[in-house]
Amino acid sequence: MINSFALHVPDAELEPEPLAPEQIVSGTPEVTGKVVWESADGRQVRGIWQITPGVVTDTEADEMFVVLSGRATVAFQDGPVLELGPGDLAVLREGDRTTWTVHETLRKVYTVDLSPEAAEDADR
Repeated sequence: MINSFALHVPDAELEPEPLAPEQIVSGTPEVTGKVVWESADGRQVRGIWQITPGVVTDTEADEMFVVLSGRATVAFQDGPVLELGPGDLAVLREGDRTTWTVHETLRKVYTVDLSPEAAEDADR
């Protein structure tokens, strides 16, 4: 097992991660990603994620990410609106309901902490 590594994120090849149809509000956004590390218990995940332009809804996990490229507006139900672009760091709380309006294909690197229940659901 390799514990330390380096990866040139802009050139990383990502795999399709289909959106549930009910998440798509408008457009034809496509999501791709790559998990680069996962804890043995599946509760911590680190990776790369990308979404093409469109509008989608989501229920968030505990996540911290940095935007590498692209632009998006993230509106929280009953909360703030974040304008995200290259170099921005964002923190999301588990259970936050969001609407992502992706203006330019957005690529981010992230770390997610899953609750035990969410980790079990991810394994299914």
